[in-house]
Amino acid sequence: MDTVALFAGMIGLSPREGASRFAAAGVPIFPCKPSEKRPLTEHGFHDATSDGSQITRWWSRWPEANIGMPTGRASAVEVVDIDVHGRVRGFAAFELARREGLVDRWQALVKTASGGMHAYYPADPDRVQASWQAASAGIDFRGEGGYVIVPPSLVLFEGNRSAYELIGAGRGDAVSIDGSALRQFLDPRPTPAATMPAEARHVDAERIAAWMAARAEGERNSALYWAACRLAENGITDQSARNVLGPAAEHAGLHQAEILTTIRSAYRTVVGPTPPFRISGGSSASRSLSGQVIS
Repeated sequence: MDTVALFAGMIGLSPREGASRFAAAGVPIFPCKPSEKRPLTEHGFHDATSDGSQITRWWSRWPEANIGMPTGRASAVEVVDIDVHGRVRGFAAFELARREGLVDRWQALVKTASGGMHAYYPADPDRVQASWQAASAGIDFRGEGGYVIVPPSLVLFEGNRSAYELIGAGRGDAVSIDGSALRQFLDPRPTPAATMPAEARHVDAERIAAWMAARAEGERNSALYWAACRLAENGITDQSARNVLGPAAEHAGLHQAEILTTIRSAYRTVVGPTPPFRISGGSSASRSLSGQVIS
């Protein structure tokens, strides 16, 4: 389907009118509860169809129903879902993945009700990719076995009904993404400690620190939190995280107390409470928070 043209044509339409447009385009959909994301039909996305008669019956019964669309082979699209909730801001992780060339060739970008975003990609018919979630990175992947809410649906968020709407199109030919590579990048599965060389961990940590050091104002805290979570999930100690990320965060403009608080919060999320951090003397960005020089 022409995702951009289809979503652009949804502006100003009611969900009932939008459902008819999807049916005419041959895109399978199913009804979800008004202002919500939960399916109204017994089998959810498994009930999705592009049959105009069935869609007319559904939206005659539930005229305000939101529109759900299965991802994967059924619709020929896969979606990277950038979440925004609490301290988790998936945009930093998405930007890092984009710079690595993992998510940079999308078809369309859609604003979600929470202020997050859906990035649409063509599904590779020869490669079935299951849905997954990288919660600490704020990224979900919607492939086989998943679904998304699509424009012009309205979802209640923090007391307000907010519309899903097209906010951007790809600049060139869209390319299918490698879901496994993206998941490993965002939520790496560590090799058992006995077989994982220490050098490999240091290389990854330094790469993350270099990215952290380049963050602009407004991105620094969320980027530091994301980076600390990645190190914690890879079995790197909180002391090593401070040694590696501390100078990078200082270089980005964060203060020591703020850095300690953010790293502590990340490690609590991933591994549980950690001993209190202590700030040693010295304010140079070339030193770690423990006072050790990073080589």
